[in-house]
Amino acid sequence: MDRRFMPPFQTKEELAAFQLAGLQWTVRHAWEGSPFYRSRFEKAGVTPESIRSLDDLKRLPFVTAQDLQANYPWPLLAVPMDRIVRMHASSGTTGKRKVMVYTAKDIDDWADMFARCYETAELTREDRVQICVGYGVWTAGVGFQLGCERFGALAIPAGPGNIDMQLQFLVDFGTTVLCCTASMALLLAEEIGKRGLREKIHVKKVIFGAERSSDALRNQVKNLIGAEQIFDIPGLTELYGPGTGLDCPFHTGIHYWADYYILEILSPDTLEPVPEGEVGEMVYTTLRKEGAPLIRYRSRDLTRLVPGECPCGSIFPRHDRIVGRSDDMFIVRGVNIYPSHIDEILSRQSGIASEYQIHLDHHGDGKDYMMIKVEREEGGRPGDDKILAARIERAIRKETLVSGTVEIVDYQGLPRTERKAKRVFDHRT
Repeated sequence: MDRRFMPPFQTKEELAAFQLAGLQWTVRHAWEGSPFYRSRFEKAGVTPESIRSLDDLKRLPFVTAQDLQANYPWPLLAVPMDRIVRMHASSGTTGKRKVMVYTAKDIDDWADMFARCYETAELTREDRVQICVGYGVWTAGVGFQLGCERFGALAIPAGPGNIDMQLQFLVDFGTTVLCCTASMALLLAEEIGKRGLREKIHVKKVIFGAERSSDALRNQVKNLIGAEQIFDIPGLTELYGPGTGLDCPFHTGIHYWADYYILEILSPDTLEPVPEGEVGEMVYTTLRKEGAPLIRYRSRDLTRLVPGECPCGSIFPRHDRIVGRSDDMFIVRGVNIYPSHIDEILSRQSGIASEYQIHLDHHGDGKDYMMIKVEREEGGRPGDDKILAARIERAIRKETLVSGTVEIVDYQGLPRTERKAKRVFDHRT
């Protein structure tokens, strides 16, 4: 495999030494350039000289999304404004977006990091990459394009939506790699089937970003498009944007670029590390970021570290697909449930398609009720719906310890979107 964008070191010991040097630089950089961080460090009783080993990371205070919004518009700024060449923003829950700033070096690092993702997916410079994610203030579109151009493949900046145009581009430009949300991929795949375009497209690889996808959806997309592989790419505006890791062709977990940031997996309740292999909250500390460094940033995203070695031989550690957010959890009759748990249960069921919705209600009596709408598989018989629903209800009750009703709807009976699909509808409030 081409290793143009891999680091020069090849052992975990060298990676750890690089991380320590990066952590020490980051803490000093933040101490000297950011009044926000300096105040936080002083309250925690730490200085740059306090960081002598990677274990000293735990002495540093946490940063949250609320901190970013409270210090709007330039939170975490650690260099003079005349060194800032770009800003990006993600959504905010209080009307103020989380704004992050980038120096020229930050943009350059992001391009290299993203190019490494394409390299890991074993793209070549002959590939034609259709980028169907949002452009503008968001990091998505420009990140995918930046990395593609740095890698050296052809970027087709299609943006989201406009299905007719997307399909025309797939055919006319000979797209070989598709970058989009899982929901957009399903929408395109179904339209390809409807319009009989399967033999006219040449997509071999799909890179999913921005939302969790079930195995059922991934298999459906692969079958309808004819793609050989689907990859997962994580992304967080606060970190850089998309491109901070990718699963290799062995698909045993997402290799994350630990020479650019340290990832902690902590209990959202205790903020202590969880055992390797258990789910916890992703907490980020950057090692090279100049404009707005992150130090122990609580993302609220949930995943687990994948233990053991990857068959590909990479020294980079792996985390699993993101299973959801700590604030996505809903409670039914005192039981904590994540949408990803329902997703996993449904993925193992035969006779249904990949799309579903979870509806929560009180029905006027104050008790919690959960109803799950699931699409019948393409070509499935409506006469089998009662048996199918009962089987799924038993599986959900067994694995979540909560009873719920299942309603089987027609194939493609649930809405499609080119962005993130809404899965949970809580009518209780």
